[in-house]
Amino acid sequence: MKIDVDLTFRKLEIFIAFMGNGNIARTAELLGLSSVSVHRALHTLEESVRCPLFIHKGRNLLPLQAAKVLLEYSLDALDVMARGIDEARKTAGVGQGRMRIGTLYSLTLETVPQLIMGMKLRRPDLEMNLTMGSNQILLQMLEEGGLDAILLSITDSQIDRNRHEILPLFEDDIFLAAPAGFTLDHHPALDDPATANLRDYHEQKFVSLAEGFATYHGFQEAFHVAGFEPNIVMRVNDIFSMLSLVQAGVGLTLVPGRMKKLYQNTVKFIPLAEPFQMRQTIAIVFDKNRERDPNLLALAAEGRMYARKTPLIDAPAPAQPE
Repeated sequence: MKIDVDLTFRKLEIFIAFMGNGNIARTAELLGLSSVSVHRALHTLEESVRCPLFIHKGRNLLPLQAAKVLLEYSLDALDVMARGIDEARKTAGVGQGRMRIGTLYSLTLETVPQLIMGMKLRRPDLEMNLTMGSNQILLQMLEEGGLDAILLSITDSQIDRNRHEILPLFEDDIFLAAPAGFTLDHHPALDDPATANLRDYHEQKFVSLAEGFATYHGFQEAFHVAGFEPNIVMRVNDIFSMLSLVQAGVGLTLVPGRMKKLYQNTVKFIPLAEPFQMRQTIAIVFDKNRERDPNLLALAAEGRMYARKTPLIDAPAPAQPE
């Protein structure tokens, strides 16, 4: 390259400021620097362009004609670069009036609406686009720049913590879901169990989310512990369709406790017995190199408020004094 590696935009900014007022002390005050730093920047700039730019006259530094020529091109260079950065940020959706959020289907019941309402109060002119999908799809879209932030289960995901910022929101227990009137055939003692020992359900039919969804990995792990391969009669791509199949008696499944509020009258949510218990950690995830984006700063602030006021879902209530 014909441009010296030590020639930086910061030095050009200092050079432009000095050329505007012609005084090192005033330039230093304007930029919040020391006079020594300004003098050093101008001297090393001169070295980088490999030609004299100034002459000393007494205690003053006077620009030569070469400095005036360089000033013209420096102004153009900084202006073009500033516009280039602005266009790049627009293309990436950074700091604009639009925010693209990805979420699991199950989080649209309560978590996402609360976060969006809080965001609307913080940034009323912000347009938010919502995409729903599996953990796998959401992570892929985030990595490809198709989403600005995602809400998902970090328990069931491989997330690069060097690249992504993770803000936990809450933890959620997993339950066995069955139709409201479900009973275990030939097991009268287990007709209304306090907890579900999955080994007792080896003859039952199950419905499941497709591979890549948050609950799928835990589903597989639980039945691996139970020691049998579940008879999965149908796989679906969203948790609402899956629970509709449970309501209709097509099969049983495993679901997070956050679904109880919507289905508590039509679906029986049975806690899992000790060996099979699982818990998801739900979090907001976004790229670390965008942590200063004002939209993401607002989302993170709203997420921290949500985390503080959201109790652990289905945590046992504290004992009351007798």
